Amino acid sequence: MPAESKGTAIMTSQIESPPTAVAEVLSPRHLRSCLSRFVTGVTVVSYTHDDEPRGATVNSFTAVSLDPPLVLVSLARSARAAGHVGHGPFAINVLRADQIDVAMQFAGRPRAGARVRWQHDGEAPCLADTIATFQCHPWRIYDGGDHVLVVGEVVTADHRPGEPLLFTGGSFAMTGLPLHDAPRMVARDDPSANPWLAHACRLHDAASA
Repeated sequence: MPAESKGTAIMTSQIESPPTAVAEVLSPRHLRSCLSRFVTGVTVVSYTHDDEPRGATVNSFTAVSLDPPLVLVSLARSARAAGHVGHGPFAINVLRADQIDVAMQFAGRPRAGARVRWQHDGEAPCLADTIATFQCHPWRIYDGGDHVLVVGEVVTADHRPGEPLLFTGGSFAMTGLPLHDAPRMVARDDPSANPWLAHACRLHDAASA
């Protein structure tokens, strides 16, 4: 009987105390590192405060809708811009690849000698020499945890030639060569081919002779 009692006690203990899995905690630092693998453009959200043009560098920018025309920017609650953008007209300026100084200026890390050129031809001040500009009216503001999500209705939009400034892995970057879905086959004398193709073919033929 003592042996049976002991066996019953062991079985009961196994049922009442199943193994407990240890839950993994997702740290903000690890999440930020994972998110940094997603390549984004770099924008400056500009607005007027105390009759002066102001701006904030933002890479969390996305299109929302074409009808009505809506875009969204995500602003950290700790940023001063979070208390102003969305309460009046604002502009979204898409930076050109050589405008790192502008990006740093509005990220709170100005570089010596950096110059900012403003334009005042819209309801909100905008930056000169960017590759795209969206003039917006506030549409909705949403809670985004430690960020504020500002949706703007696009009133006017314009774009210009140039390569965009990119941000990935915590660093600025720029676009490289365009990729194609499949290799492009062209004849060496095809007028649409790159100018250097025929010359490269002649060099290859000469080396193979």
